[in-house]
Amino acid sequence: MSPFPPPGRLRILSLATLANTVGTGLWVTGSALYLTRVVGLSPTEVGLGLTLAGLVGLTASVPFGGLADRRDPRTLRAVLQLAQAAVAVAYLLVGSFPVFLLVATLDALLVSGNLAVRAALVAAVAGPQGRVHAFATLRAVANLGIAAGAGLAGVALAADTRLAYHILVVGNAATYLVSAALLMRLPALAPPPRPSTAAALRRGRPLRDGRFLAVSGASAVLALHQTVLTLVVPLWAVNLLGAPPPIVSAVLLTNTVLTVLLAVRLSRGADTAAPAARKMRRAGLVLATTMLLYAATAGLPTAAAVALLLLATVVYTVGDLWHGTAGAGLAYDLAPPDAIGAYQGADGMLAGLARAVAPALLTLVVLDGGVPGWLAVGALFAVVGLASPALTRRALTRG
Repeated sequence: MSPFPPPGRLRILSLATLANTVGTGLWVTGSALYLTRVVGLSPTEVGLGLTLAGLVGLTASVPFGGLADRRDPRTLRAVLQLAQAAVAVAYLLVGSFPVFLLVATLDALLVSGNLAVRAALVAAVAGPQGRVHAFATLRAVANLGIAAGAGLAGVALAADTRLAYHILVVGNAATYLVSAALLMRLPALAPPPRPSTAAALRRGRPLRDGRFLAVSGASAVLALHQTVLTLVVPLWAVNLLGAPPPIVSAVLLTNTVLTVLLAVRLSRGADTAAPAARKMRRAGLVLATTMLLYAATAGLPTAAAVALLLLATVVYTVGDLWHGTAGAGLAYDLAPPDAIGAYQGADGMLAGLARAVAPALLTLVVLDGGVPGWLAVGALFAVVGLASPALTRRALTRG
């Protein structure tokens, strides 16, 4: 079954997403080698620069999301992608750590701002009844794009020449231009009506809306699972279980294929806050079960451990998809109608903070802690999932 929707606005948005994420796959796959082998930075400088840039970039989420509440989000996102194309090309000019840090920070600010604007654009295109379905559709398409970009990047990595890496950088920039052009095929989207004074004040206060932030924070804690799959499981499988390195690709490919096949199907029933919270509870319990399965691989023969890892990845993907759609449904439905962008920006900022701390936290807890570490992470996911409905009910009663 094709992940692309029928012709219409969502189809255009899907094609723009596909173009954009092909570039993401190119850059994510090849950037580390480009920055170290061509630019000459050390791995420590790359890691430090990306961490600092990522933390600074989070500050753009709420302001750009708020701007999308007052301006046409289609045009705003297209302009941001043109700016991202310019910054992507600027990586060709990087020759030292200070210049790298500057370019990476600009890149991170635009990425964070663009994610918030994208959330507002999805809401404007799909409407209240279709935005979670649209979110799931775009996620499936994004997985296709990233996989295609990673495959194309493999050609540059195989060539391993300065020219090949430069083509990779330019290719990433070009995808932003294609995506922006596709976005402009959408009709102009008028901002919501000017709100009352009280609503305007509320729109400017997503970071002081404690009840919303509690729900969003719970979702951000569950989002730690993404680092489990992409960082902790590969290191656990190869270094501690003795599995051959290609198993890492098999695990990630399993997740990618299932995401493309199941993202839309598993998105049903999360359009409003109450059912989305129940889906978040299920996601937390399924992800907790996955951590138990990962823990159970310890001490098994390699073949049995690999089989259990792949089974755990199937279970993980269900929890991952439920979490993604539940988080989107909650973030949309708990936001004031005239402040979708600002509240999505706050939600994205918390998720970004979780992504920032996840590598250090999870490698310490799981890779150093072993089976007890897996159990601790599983208990955390279960508790957060179980707490989500109560936090949501409290957020729904806020005055």
